[in-house]
Amino acid sequence: MTLLLTIGIILTSIVLIKAADMVVVAIRRISKEMKTGVFAISALVLAIGTSFPELFVGITSALEDTPNLALGVVIGSNIANISLIAGLSALIAGSIRVHENYLKRDVWIALFAGILPLVLVFDGTLNKVDGLILIAVYLSYATGFFRKRFIAIGENRQEEEEGVVYKLFRKFNSIDGEKRKEFGKLFFGVALLLFSADVIVKMSRALAIEVNIPIFVIGLVILAVGTSLPELAFSIKSIKEHEPSMFFGNLLGSIIVNSTLILGLTSLINPIKVYAIEEYFLAILTFLAVFLSFWYFIRSKHRLDRWESFLLLILYAIFLILEFSGI
Repeated sequence: MTLLLTIGIILTSIVLIKAADMVVVAIRRISKEMKTGVFAISALVLAIGTSFPELFVGITSALEDTPNLALGVVIGSNIANISLIAGLSALIAGSIRVHENYLKRDVWIALFAGILPLVLVFDGTLNKVDGLILIAVYLSYATGFFRKRFIAIGENRQEEEEGVVYKLFRKFNSIDGEKRKEFGKLFFGVALLLFSADVIVKMSRALAIEVNIPIFVIGLVILAVGTSLPELAFSIKSIKEHEPSMFFGNLLGSIIVNSTLILGLTSLINPIKVYAIEEYFLAILTFLAVFLSFWYFIRSKHRLDRWESFLLLILYAIFLILEFSGI
């Protein structure tokens, strides 16, 4: 039963990702058909497109009174982005150069965003006021000083989204440009997102009961890896096309979106209470260790080398071993 539930969660996560791609592509095409321009609609949507799976799981888990799952998914995804996703991408590429601007600004705002919800939940609860704080930080990031970089990620994904994530799960010859059909795909994609997220939450709750572990851990490990697949696909594509700025922008931007917008909306719907204290602190320490190691690697030589990516993967493996050994 445990194996079937785990496989079911992974397979449903793939459906969730496929639905997210469908929604993103439909929105981009609708914005073009309506001549609203990339900036008006699609850029911001595409900039958070790879975080749609985490977003819908977060909202659904909050509505079904299991917001702890969302906390686990966000922290686990942040850890996976910096260690597993960055590690695998650099391992394939061999070496990834980083622009100095990322070292001066973007890395630090990502670290701040990643730590902020961990600090706010230190009293045991991420309440509605905390949620408003997180959303305010996200809006500051999206519309303030970092607005140009945020839009740039979205504009690049306009060309990449179909070719990277969408093609990863489904080949297609052409998509009808009529607005009517695109609206149909949009609504179907949203419905599929909600359905798959609902199934994931229910399966995760059942798995937590079956193996007698906190649902936070299910989100932290199993779901976090599943929902991080879009980041992996986009990262590998960016590196192959010699776009390291998009690689780093995607990883750091995902951390910011996950930690602020997603957790902010989740806690507004249903405050998050921390029950698995030991697993929570291990996750915090792992995120800090992985992020600071990542920062040191890219700061020292302004690039991420293959041997450094291997160390990041080792850190992630150690995290998994410690997490499961404590269960």
